[in-house]
Amino acid sequence: MFALKSAVAVSCAVVAGVATVGVEPVRAAVESAARAISPADKAQGAKAHPDLLAEFGGKLTGPQAAYVESVGKTIALQSGLGNAREDFTVSLLNSSVNNAFAIPGGYVYVTRQLTALMNNEAELAGVLGHEVGHVAARHSAKRQQAATRNSILGALGSVLAGAVLGDSGFGRLGQQVFSQGSQLLTLKFSRTQELEADDLGITYLRRAGYDPRAMATVLESLARQNALDSQLRGSGAEVPQWASTHPDPASRVRTALTRAGAGATGLTNRDKFLAGINGLTYDDDPRQGLVEGRRFTHPDLRLSFEAPDGFYLVNGAKSVSISGQSGKAEFASAAFDGNLDRYVAGVFASLTNSNAGSGTPQLESTTVNGIPARYGLARAQTNSGTVDVVVFAYDFGGGKAYHFAAIAQAGNAGVFNGMFRSMRRITTAEAGAVKPRRLTVVTVKAGDTVQSLASRMAYRDAPVDRFLVLNGLQSDARLTPGQKVKLVTY
Repeated sequence: MFALKSAVAVSCAVVAGVATVGVEPVRAAVESAARAISPADKAQGAKAHPDLLAEFGGKLTGPQAAYVESVGKTIALQSGLGNAREDFTVSLLNSSVNNAFAIPGGYVYVTRQLTALMNNEAELAGVLGHEVGHVAARHSAKRQQAATRNSILGALGSVLAGAVLGDSGFGRLGQQVFSQGSQLLTLKFSRTQELEADDLGITYLRRAGYDPRAMATVLESLARQNALDSQLRGSGAEVPQWASTHPDPASRVRTALTRAGAGATGLTNRDKFLAGINGLTYDDDPRQGLVEGRRFTHPDLRLSFEAPDGFYLVNGAKSVSISGQSGKAEFASAAFDGNLDRYVAGVFASLTNSNAGSGTPQLESTTVNGIPARYGLARAQTNSGTVDVVVFAYDFGGGKAYHFAAIAQAGNAGVFNGMFRSMRRITTAEAGAVKPRRLTVVTVKAGDTVQSLASRMAYRDAPVDRFLVLNGLQSDARLTPGQKVKLVTY
């Protein structure tokens, strides 16, 4: 995973109780493990590919996607996994999370959000090279499960369910509610494997003629973006799993720079890259709904709700996750035959691996802003204590229903009551007012400053911080006329 998960330097020292080895032996050992794409690899990748595309909002098309695909194939060829560009399938995903990954068979993926965070072509090549490196080193095969969507979801779900829900019958709630879109593919590689992938990515950059220092700069940008996200989410936000288990991301940045060589040179193709990604949708695609602070609005479904204070939203292609220190929830939809009781029973059954109706709690009726609703609460014993699970469903008419599935410590489920009551239909005018944010490349003019350009960002909160992180600039940056920078605008 190209999330900044590892902070261990490759040296002849012992870090965190694990002895590391020199760079050249690592590279030699890793590259010797690489093998050409086999028919079995191709079949495995082809089977998982459609599900991965669906999970991450689909594959983008057009000139931006074609540009990313071209760079991805160029860097993937350096791995020796294939002999022709056609051996690789590179997809630009319509997702608002910072993510990149690869699976056996020559399939490589990067989200538009992570692509927008980069500042030159070498950084894009470095990210994709890192992911191809995981496949070339057969890291997936060295874990208990292969890196396909089903095993990834199962592994993450079992980890979260075990940690939060213990061995209760609500184990699937851990998988469904806690498997946020931003972490669906965070099936951990070891620290050594992350370093191997970094090293291979740097090797591929050199082979392709790129500046190998780009690996360090993009890692730094991702670390800064994560810190900014945590800041914007506030005190109620939780540290992402990879950050809490792999501390000190600055160490990994320094390690990548050392391995690339401080005096290294090569192509960055900054202007070409900026032209290639100009106009990308940034943050949520309104067709999948839009998060604005604690509010979620879906113009096509004509609905809106607001998360509790201290909670943050993560929008996925099929659901919205709501997370905070005092509980977690998911907003989603399911098959609906017009009977809301059967709908709620079916949701509970899907969470408990039971038959619909068996173990369903007593349901209550209510009306929320004119929308008929049914809800129920179940209590379960887990290894970490007693929890309350609430399913709150709404009949929007026309054969459409939506629901929240929420979990909190016993007696604390009331933290979600305001969110349940905030659900409302939106008007045609409100739906029409929802516009996508887009990445816009502009040329700095005389008199432009960080502050003046940041004021044009499509955000009311922390526009200067957002501008600096987006462009890989420090707080003391001075802009030069003719310089190209990125903005996020409507």
